[in-house]
Amino acid sequence: MQSRSTLLKLKIGWKSYQKLIHQWRILRGDNVITISGKDKGETGTIKRVIRSQNRVIIEGKNLVKKHIKQGQGHEGGIFTVEAPLHVSNVQVVDPVTGKPTKVGIRYLEDGSKVRVSRGIGASGSIIPWPEILKIRTTPRPTIAGPKDTPMEVVMERTYDPKTGKCMPDL
Repeated sequence: MQSRSTLLKLKIGWKSYQKLIHQWRILRGDNVITISGKDKGETGTIKRVIRSQNRVIIEGKNLVKKHIKQGQGHEGGIFTVEAPLHVSNVQVVDPVTGKPTKVGIRYLEDGSKVRVSRGIGASGSIIPWPEILKIRTTPRPTIAGPKDTPMEVVMERTYDPKTGKCMPDL
């Protein structure tokens, strides 16, 4: 059960929180097929996942016209944008059969976690993790910055468990 502060951060009520999907099987970069709606039967790649609404945006699918009012710094007009689809209206494409399938999680003998296709008529093959998830948006720093603790201070021994002596008084 979630605390009140968590629900306030999400800005949703308790009933809405209960409807959220907590274990997502569909990820950004997955190849999916639309199983209902005006683009039924068409395949595409997931561009964005909106977890707070249980929705996904698919590249080039579910296009709608949006009227934008002119303001400072941008031009107004009618634009075509991709609208979000509910996650229940899409399924991942089985890499072997090319048909929509459910996604299951399995662990191999070496302990690695893989996604597999499951359901009636599914091949049971491994669904690869999307390549876009392996790319970090900002690389980790490799050199120490001005606010980083020097390595010799980190490695300095400040406590001796046998004698019980701690760091000397400063």
